[in-house]
Amino acid sequence: MGQYKNLIKPGCLALLLMICAGGRAQTDSCKNKLTVGLKFMTHGEMRAGGLPVANDDDTFVDDHSNFIMSRTRVQIEYERAALEAKAVGQNLAVWGSSGNMDFNLYEAWVKLKAPFGLFGQAGRMQLSYDDERILGPNDWAMSAYSHDLLRLGYEGYGHKIHALLAYNQNADYVDRGTYYVDGAQPYKTMQTLWYHYDVPKIPFSASLLFMNIGMQAGIPEDSHTIFQQLIGTYMNFHPKYFELEGSYYRQMGKTEFASKIEAWTGNVKATVKPTDKYNVEIGFDYLSGDNYVAVIYPGTIGMPHHDVYRGFSLVYGSHHKFFGVMDYFYQSAYINGFTPGLQNAFVRFNCTPITPLTFNVAYHYMAVATTLHNLDKTLGHDIELEAQYTFNKDISLSAGYSYMYGTETMERLKQYNGNKHVNWAWLSLHISPDLFKTKW
Repeated sequence: MGQYKNLIKPGCLALLLMICAGGRAQTDSCKNKLTVGLKFMTHGEMRAGGLPVANDDDTFVDDHSNFIMSRTRVQIEYERAALEAKAVGQNLAVWGSSGNMDFNLYEAWVKLKAPFGLFGQAGRMQLSYDDERILGPNDWAMSAYSHDLLRLGYEGYGHKIHALLAYNQNADYVDRGTYYVDGAQPYKTMQTLWYHYDVPKIPFSASLLFMNIGMQAGIPEDSHTIFQQLIGTYMNFHPKYFELEGSYYRQMGKTEFASKIEAWTGNVKATVKPTDKYNVEIGFDYLSGDNYVAVIYPGTIGMPHHDVYRGFSLVYGSHHKFFGVMDYFYQSAYINGFTPGLQNAFVRFNCTPITPLTFNVAYHYMAVATTLHNLDKTLGHDIELEAQYTFNKDISLSAGYSYMYGTETMERLKQYNGNKHVNWAWLSLHISPDLFKTKW
């Protein structure tokens, strides 16, 4: 624990100073606001292909899935001049199952606001930065992401700067050392610094991000922490009828197996918005991949060894927003831990024919980023249709269909014939009313 005192002490001191400043800022005339709300999402899927399942004898079974899941959140929010607090309980369940799939406290934090734009926030919370490519709630996934951490920051005059400090531990090892595994988030420690600037009188903004992530390695009796770093920038130019955004990030450090990391990702997206009724997006994503000699056929022997890992890790972002809605290229592994990277060229058309109805259609061309000596780089072509109807501010219904036309490269990398052509359809209902509001 001693190695983290230098991080924890300054954070606690800054939070204490904000508590004192926030307390002085309070007066008897401050308004108190309390809101109790419900967020309910029911989601049904019909999927054919994409995530093959292996039996105990390592033979693959047909990959088809039909199910309905639900997520219920009850949230309580409190706010006054210098204090905010929020608690969110979350239940996940598959329809027809004998018990709850998961029940937890998804968010629970307090935020203290001091004069001159300073604030301190501590507890379990969602994180959302820039376009959510690196840090986001990934709310499409039923469980979503939340983090236990201390957040200190300043916001004012076009500048925002946030510092995030996290130290994770398993309850089973509190009295037996610092070993950490299988927690709510995979990292042992995390320190992040984010700076954002909105340029005055110009529709341009830019952000800088630095992360230092400590991953546990070894065994409980002889554990240690391996550190990985991520640094990068996000920029956005957004005049009235046009938007251009892009980002670039590099990853460094070491893996849990002491191998060196040298990875990067870059993306650019342009959006043309002639009217409020429709817009067109076109863009390109690139994620670096591992060097590799050849792709092994199923049933043959071979295991690649990487002295340097070049496969970019997508960290803790809202990945469903990128690379196609089937989440096909980061959620399921390739053979032998091989990460070939990804090239994603896409075009998307969004329209609102009538006010409550939105519709979009998208096309993705997918390819690996590294060279395969005995295969073409192309992974496949993805076509996506999606529609959403908003009944009122509390109720909406959305549906979608995706089709992936895969190649031989797709089959060989996934080592399963069913991965060549994939169909996926879904229907989702969202209800999120405020049950109770009061001020005093």
